Amino acid sequence: MTKHAVHRDFVLEPEDNERLANLAGPFDEHLRQMELRLGVEIANRGHVFRVSGEAKAAAAAEKLLRKLYEDAATETLDPHRIHTHLGSAHLERITGEDGFEPQEVAIKVKRGTVRGRGANQAKYLHAITTHDINFGIGPAGTGKTFLAVASAVEALNESRVQRLLLVRPAVEAGEKLGFLPGDLSQKVDPYLRPLYDALYEMLGVEKVAKLLERNVIEIAPLAYMRGRTLNDAYVILDEAQNTSIEQMKMFLTRIGFGSTAVITGDLSQVDLPKHQKSGLRDAIDVLRGVEGISFTFFTAHDVVRHPLVARIVRAYDARDGKESQE
Repeated sequence: MTKHAVHRDFVLEPEDNERLANLAGPFDEHLRQMELRLGVEIANRGHVFRVSGEAKAAAAAEKLLRKLYEDAATETLDPHRIHTHLGSAHLERITGEDGFEPQEVAIKVKRGTVRGRGANQAKYLHAITTHDINFGIGPAGTGKTFLAVASAVEALNESRVQRLLLVRPAVEAGEKLGFLPGDLSQKVDPYLRPLYDALYEMLGVEKVAKLLERNVIEIAPLAYMRGRTLNDAYVILDEAQNTSIEQMKMFLTRIGFGSTAVITGDLSQVDLPKHQKSGLRDAIDVLRGVEGISFTFFTAHDVVRHPLVARIVRAYDARDGKESQE
């Protein structure tokens, strides 16, 4: 909540309890969805509502609630429809106002409740909730992939999306794929193992296996995305620093209606040929400032692994900074 919050009181008319229940959703989940997206607090006693937050966000929330209440008379609202209404209202600029403090996002998964550790992770989780395309960029151990997978699992559990796609570029980091044993699937499987590990922790091995069999969860190399359009899906592109410019553009243009994409990567660990520019670095240059796309940049201070990992990252950063000055 911002420090300069205002309160807007209004009544939704005509009084209709069925329409009100349709607007609020089960256990008020539609109202909570709007709160997260707009950075406001919504309280109501029956048809009397109070919206609290930054002035522009509160005004936008009131306008949206009135519109949705009107629509609730003729259509059944669900999280996907709420998401669509929020997207079509072009509200992203509101959440970028100076002084905006992201609301804490608590993700419920099998292992319990996942929350951001520190300001950057909290910002990252809120950005994922409020944007359709999100970039998480920074060193290993900052929770980029783990938090993205947790958000994806929650979206699947709450039926906000119909399937999860977890994608990685199968870039040869010193080893040649052709010399690895097995068929193509077995050759690329080691590159996708970190995504399996995160899913197992969130859902359990048995449930992941069942969802993989039903193609509700798909884990695939980036090359398999060409020519597809992904609607009502949660798509995570991991290790994006190893994409080419063409691959990154191809991936971003796969996103369809009702989908969320999270792109994670570490620009200090690029395995591409030295003459080739990373698609992730190019996307930062091209897409910064594009409405509807969020960028969260992590540093060594955000590392949540063993304390030595943060020191290692800082040591390499210092070495690389010194070399660039020479």
